Amino acid sequence: MSVGKISVVPVRTRRELRRFARFNVLLYRGNPYSVPDLIGDTKDSFTSSRNAAYEFCEAQPFIALMDGKVVGRVAAIINHKANEVWKVRTVRFGWIDFIDDIKVSEALLDAVAEWGKERGMDRLEGPFGFTDFDPEGMLTEGFDRIGTMATIYNYPYYPEHMEKLGLEPSAKWVEWFVRFPNPVPEKAQRLSRIVMERYNLHLAVYGRSKANEARKYAYKLFRLVNEAYAPLYGYSAFSEKQIDLFVRRYLYMLDRRLVTIVLDSNDEVVACALTMPSIAKALQKSQGRLFPFGWWRILNALRPNSSSLVEMLFVAVKPEYQNKGILAILTDKVTSSINSIGCAFGESNPELETNMKMQSLWNYFPGSEIVRRRAVFYKTIA
Repeated sequence: MSVGKISVVPVRTRRELRRFARFNVLLYRGNPYSVPDLIGDTKDSFTSSRNAAYEFCEAQPFIALMDGKVVGRVAAIINHKANEVWKVRTVRFGWIDFIDDIKVSEALLDAVAEWGKERGMDRLEGPFGFTDFDPEGMLTEGFDRIGTMATIYNYPYYPEHMEKLGLEPSAKWVEWFVRFPNPVPEKAQRLSRIVMERYNLHLAVYGRSKANEARKYAYKLFRLVNEAYAPLYGYSAFSEKQIDLFVRRYLYMLDRRLVTIVLDSNDEVVACALTMPSIAKALQKSQGRLFPFGWWRILNALRPNSSSLVEMLFVAVKPEYQNKGILAILTDKVTSSINSIGCAFGESNPELETNMKMQSLWNYFPGSEIVRRRAVFYKTIA
């Protein structure tokens, strides 16, 4: 129940942006399953000079106040490129968090809706970020498991509020817990060899310099993701400026043994799979801060043999190579590389439950299971 007047105010100042960024950390402090946002990353997301998505997006973060205390937050986002591709006029809501008070969640969504209507939008939908590299989808099942670096954790009352406020699911995702066999089954290795020979494919070989490899492969990799993910619900293609930012910001975090890239006879990228050791517990201990010790915890978590769990960041296959057994190659090589660093388990990032091509990948891993479900919700606001 509300005990005071609720006001929702647009974030304008650096101090307000810090309050916006810190609220998630404070709301979930002590929760054993939540992986908090990095406060600096959240602030960068709403700083146009540090987020290349502002090339084609506009956004406004809000905080909800009750008796001077922050009790909720939300960001209103319009991705004009995605709206054009999908022929919609949608204002997205993202970075949404709130106390268990329906008046707070209602006030936050009303603020997003009004902001969107002022700009000609007629549909409210979320949680979405600027692009698919931002956390998206509200958790609807799996509240008793620790989250991953790239996903949203929320309390069970969140989707209950969405339903009470008249929002309906527009898309649903699943996340898998994967058990990796060790050693790789001979059948998987044999099928991988057959597919590689049939289509004259080979694996990328990395040199010593990450900078050189970034120039050689990273940009092609992200362009492949744009091509492979284009048909998926709500996807917004990465711009060249965004790709450049991702390469500079995240390349150093990747262990090259966990980056599998499949090339054709012309050395063009036709498939890729990226994984990394889980840093979820390191982020929990860091409580949203890189300094003074958060950076050390994260780097330590990225070391080989630091964890038995990896996060499956993404898998992408060029459209003309889909349904040709390419997943067998990725299964073979990813499993082998994960075994080599002493890991036995993995967790996938969210996958559309209707994406049966991706779902079929986990059939290669006996004992794997869906452990979380999430959804985005929409409402007409015209």
